[in-house]
Amino acid sequence: MKKEELFAPIREKYDELKKALEGTDIEKIRELTLEVHAMVHPAEISGRTEKTIADYVLEYMLSGNQNEIVPREDYDVDLHYAGTRKVPMCWQFWHTYRIEDLVSNILMVNQNQIFNAKWQKEIGASITDTGNALEFDEAVAFGKEINVFALRDYMIAVGKNTRRILESLTLDQIQSMVPEEWVMRILEEGGVTTDFRSVWLLVFWGRLTRGGMILTPMTDHHMMHLPPCLNNLTILD
Repeated sequence: MKKEELFAPIREKYDELKKALEGTDIEKIRELTLEVHAMVHPAEISGRTEKTIADYVLEYMLSGNQNEIVPREDYDVDLHYAGTRKVPMCWQFWHTYRIEDLVSNILMVNQNQIFNAKWQKEIGASITDTGNALEFDEAVAFGKEINVFALRDYMIAVGKNTRRILESLTLDQIQSMVPEEWVMRILEEGGVTTDFRSVWLLVFWGRLTRGGMILTPMTDHHMMHLPPCLNNLTILD
């Protein structure tokens, strides 16, 4: 599998999703949302038969490479507010799935996130937030403590739960923003810290409709963090 063969279909479907979200065809929006979500998550989450970009990176990480250092992302979208531009590979999955968990559960439907004290203990995480503000040395130390097999289980739980939420969203919900108190729950529950490199996320998410959240934390955000792992390591055949 060549990188472009993997990336191109995702970009194509993502553009279709963006266009669909400008309209009112809820069935088409749901179909494309679930399809793009499936393309950027491990196949087990959606039941796909072919490997996804996430499978390639995850399998490599689980093969003893959790602390391989990779660029945090290929685009300077939020690096201005980042603690480090290079991270251990396992940080990429922690970061993207903590954000997906927080946004899908707390912001989209105002319910409890998947993450709790039990998950934190099993994963071995020293933090509960998304890791945005970690300096390089802190990110490296964080990666060395992580049980990546427990992290994988958390990822699967989060991804499957997200799909259930996405399947049930109405057009009115998708086109609406969420109450400020929902956004502040993320800070109250330790999903972000008061460090400006972390708390800025609340401002960003608070300005989005749920449709905007589908485009960013649920789908395209993964494509900010997975490609650097493929571009800088020999993972694909």
